[in-house]
Amino acid sequence: MTQKSALISGITGQDGSYLAELLLEQGYQVYGLVRRTSHINFERIRHIQDKIHFIPGDLADLTSLIYALRESQPHEVYNLAAQSFVPTSWVQPILTGDITAIGVTRMLDAIRAVDPTIRFYQASSSEMFGKVQEVPQTERTPFYPRSPYGVAKVYGHWITVNYRESYNLHASSGILFNHESPRRGLEFVTHKVTYNAAKISLGLANELRVGNLDAQRDWGYAGDYVRAMWLMLQQPTPDDYVVATGKTHSVQRLIEVAFDCLDLDWRRYVVQDAKFMRPAEVDLLIGNPEKARAVLGWEPTVTFEQMIEMMVKADYDQLKAEHQL
Repeated sequence: MTQKSALISGITGQDGSYLAELLLEQGYQVYGLVRRTSHINFERIRHIQDKIHFIPGDLADLTSLIYALRESQPHEVYNLAAQSFVPTSWVQPILTGDITAIGVTRMLDAIRAVDPTIRFYQASSSEMFGKVQEVPQTERTPFYPRSPYGVAKVYGHWITVNYRESYNLHASSGILFNHESPRRGLEFVTHKVTYNAAKISLGLANELRVGNLDAQRDWGYAGDYVRAMWLMLQQPTPDDYVVATGKTHSVQRLIEVAFDCLDLDWRRYVVQDAKFMRPAEVDLLIGNPEKARAVLGWEPTVTFEQMIEMMVKADYDQLKAEHQL
């Protein structure tokens, strides 16, 4: 049997690192698309770096994507690369549109030109629902994005559907709700909270400044969610799936759990700061993962509390070692 191969864009990110681990465990040859920069951050994949084949490429450049596909000859392509930090999308809306929206079209067009039998995964986002039209959100819930990032993701989602229906590509989208881990970027609220709680516990900080405490999200574990991505591309027919836990928690609850892990009273340290409020807030996101459960056999294995505890412990241990405490 021929060894399967996969090309992952965004391989140095949180999801890319967990997906690369999963695919290596499944016996895949794994290729990573990486942008040529003065410094490539391999921190999340350093432990498996020697098992991955890296190919230079950029979602802004169609020629490089064609080259990457010809080099890797993948059975599967996972498009995880994006300008994915929501607040930045207001500051850099055109860049966000070019990479997060048009970049998907470039990848799909490259696949169509090089090998239309390649199976394609698009990382869609719960941010597409934005000002939610129903609770909980399903694959049929209308989109109402509330940020340039959400708008760009809607384009990427629908162009994937369009190429699937127009060119008969095996192209699927995972509408992933918030998913976190110790590998999450520090700019995201979950990691910002766990990291600063650990700093406060170790005497390295004395406050945590946050925005909206009432915003609610459906938070799951990234390691669980990449398994859903892989399962989608193993199906005989392509489709779109909501990947979520079906449970929601407020930012305040996130803070409570993180600070409780360290026996701290969060009220003594948390300050609300208008600087961290979004121009257009998304108040409540909660997904219905029933279709993923029924068709893919997918279930989350890590609870919200377990995930936050895992993140707090990782941050605490890292900070303690860094500062020799």
